[in-house]
Amino acid sequence: MRFMHIADVHLGAAPDHGFLWAKDRGRELWESFRRCIADANEKKIDLLLIAGDLFHRQPELQELKEVNYLFSTLERTIVVLIAGNHDYLKPSSPYTSFPWNENVICLFSPECERVRLPELRTEIYGFSYHRQEIKEPLYEGLTAEKNDYFKILLAHGGDAEHIPMNKDGFLESGFDYIALGHIHKPQVYIRNLAMYAGALEPIDCNDLGPHGYIIGEVHRKKVKLSFVEVCSREYRQIEVEVTEGDTVYSVREKIAAMIRDQGAQHMYRVALTGQRHPRFRPDIREYMKCGRILEITDRTVPAFHLEELRQQYRGQLIGNYIDSFGKGPQGLVEEKALRYGLEALLYSDR
Repeated sequence: MRFMHIADVHLGAAPDHGFLWAKDRGRELWESFRRCIADANEKKIDLLLIAGDLFHRQPELQELKEVNYLFSTLERTIVVLIAGNHDYLKPSSPYTSFPWNENVICLFSPECERVRLPELRTEIYGFSYHRQEIKEPLYEGLTAEKNDYFKILLAHGGDAEHIPMNKDGFLESGFDYIALGHIHKPQVYIRNLAMYAGALEPIDCNDLGPHGYIIGEVHRKKVKLSFVEVCSREYRQIEVEVTEGDTVYSVREKIAAMIRDQGAQHMYRVALTGQRHPRFRPDIREYMKCGRILEITDRTVPAFHLEELRQQYRGQLIGNYIDSFGKGPQGLVEEKALRYGLEALLYSDR
């Protein structure tokens, strides 16, 4: 049996609102989901597991029709899904009354339920959110029935406001695989047992690194897991070092070159570091033109050569100010005081 585990697709989200490229991001979420469906056919997947937050909010009827059509193109795959904290089941949600294709199974009860698939010798357990926050550890004490089926738990949560989880409890639960959702970064929760698939596409700037889905191959109740990257772009953090010889345009070229090297399709948070000439000020607005940049943080400090300044201004106010710090500033507070004071004394004409 082969399964595909996805989560946190967040269809309907509009990441990076306010940026020029934002209009493309919402469509990319749908396209990544469509590619997953195509991959399921190509890879002959038996079971598609969706561990919550297929939608970013309450789905509209037309969105459900679009998703259902994609499910209908699956040639052999059974779909099993739960609702998460974003697409939780309101009493008026069209989720519950929608006429799904016969290959789609929704575990929409607030209580844990089980579906048995004899043709796959597999059982899937799970329940859905009926409110945005669930602070109770509802997975504690949940166990699988003892039989010769391969047993899967669909679970969504893992923080204080969204069903806190306990690793020890999962280890003793009797499940053969636990398909987790809610955390957007793909990661192993319990080796060879529980994994977060992560979001298909990064949703916000904290969703760093690659994103995609998990493929599981089951043989004699043992599962082999692999991660498949599918995202169109990533959020990345880069540091650009500024030196005393840099100018506005040389720093711009450094940023542009690093983005060209890592990929212009990605979104970046840029940190400027290093020691700049005291009279030089980075031009943040100019650097924002270099690519898909979300923010630029200036962490540079002026490059003061204390001994040269001490000799040059000996007996004067500046020299006395430097001498007041002894051999040099002690700690971060004194370092900042010395730097700010020298900037004011030397360049008060700015």
